[in-house]
Amino acid sequence: MAGTQNRSAGNLLRVLGFAFAMAICIGTIIGGGILRTPGAVAERVPEPWLILLLWSLGGVHALLGANVVAEISTSVPKAGGLYVPTRRAFGDFAGLLVGWSDWLVNAAAAAALALVFADFASMAAPQLTPHEPTLAAAVLLVLFGLNWIGVREGGAIQTAGTLLKFMLLVMLVIGLFVFVPQAVSHPVSAPTATWTVLGLVVAYQLVYGVFSGWPSPIFFVEEDENSARNIPRGMALSIVTVTLVYLAINAALLHAIPMEELRTSELPAATALAKIFGDGSVQVVAAIALVIVVSCLNGVVMVLPRILYGLGRDGLFVSAATRVNKGGTPDVALGLSAVLTLALTLTGTFETVFLLMGALVIFGMIISEVSLFALRTREPDLPRPFRAIGYPLLPILLLLIDASLLIAVLVSDPMSGVYMFALVALCVPVRLWIRWRKTEAALPAA
Repeated sequence: MAGTQNRSAGNLLRVLGFAFAMAICIGTIIGGGILRTPGAVAERVPEPWLILLLWSLGGVHALLGANVVAEISTSVPKAGGLYVPTRRAFGDFAGLLVGWSDWLVNAAAAAALALVFADFASMAAPQLTPHEPTLAAAVLLVLFGLNWIGVREGGAIQTAGTLLKFMLLVMLVIGLFVFVPQAVSHPVSAPTATWTVLGLVVAYQLVYGVFSGWPSPIFFVEEDENSARNIPRGMALSIVTVTLVYLAINAALLHAIPMEELRTSELPAATALAKIFGDGSVQVVAAIALVIVVSCLNGVVMVLPRILYGLGRDGLFVSAATRVNKGGTPDVALGLSAVLTLALTLTGTFETVFLLMGALVIFGMIISEVSLFALRTREPDLPRPFRAIGYPLLPILLLLIDASLLIAVLVSDPMSGVYMFALVALCVPVRLWIRWRKTEAALPAA
């Protein structure tokens, strides 16, 4: 990262670069899920080649999404995330829906990550188990505090944490291949060996969930020295890198653990490392997981205030959210995000909010994908530093995939649909209030 000291009140600092774009992307994709999910996927897809195919498809799916998001985010290079091009294409209501749901989903994700951190901390040191809620709140306070200092500090933490986690995962893969002999799988019974379409769909939902977080660089489009170049390239290279890491981890687990054991393991990495470290394998995996989770959590903490900053600037949230401190952090927006995240963490109500994530994330992506076509049609002369590759065929393919995935999520978890439509309904009075406020402001003084 390099940057400038120039700054005007209320403006973000343009001090980030390509290294940060990759660090925030890789850092927010790779979370604790990769240490737990392979077993759940194998339970539903008991063929090694099909497991690796699903993880490969997850990477291709993310690349298709990045292809679209790179165009719409660099065409309208303003902080706020996917809500910015959505509002440009469809107006305040659609923008409000995407922005608010994005903030809520990220707050729930931060709360969940904090509790996952506490869970792994208690694995590493069982005496900490009674203090898990306190540990979760403490790690949040530390990260929110460090990011309040400034964007450089938050970016440095993100870059260092991502590099460390990447090195640890590479060492894990090498260790399993070098020090653990090839596992021998025993024939399984016919009912267990079969797989269904529903099982494949659920397994892919799990895989795609572990890829979530890849759009994170776009939240920093106003803080990147060369966003038109760094964000598209950073997302693409990061997704390819993560896909290779995920494939390597799954291949290493399939090498070290018999299929019938992998299917029933809640923490496959610990099961595999037990062949090297014995009973201490859980502590080793927990230590690796702590680094992974902290890096991911820091990335989400950095994203949260940028959403409120963008909403506040466009009149869809309180104007105080646009206040930026000397370090380049939207400090009021950061504080409000901290309050919500800590409340969800300490009360446990984040579990209810977390139910929104499956449907809402895909729903927001679909609206954003449609905005690509709307902006191409309505504003053909809009500067587009990056143009989606394969337009319109690849964006249409992505739209069909995400629409099918949303339907599958709603069928498998109808409550996600209920929560999603409730949030849409909740945005209606908020939109009416915003319109009324703007109308009042436009009226001449008596």
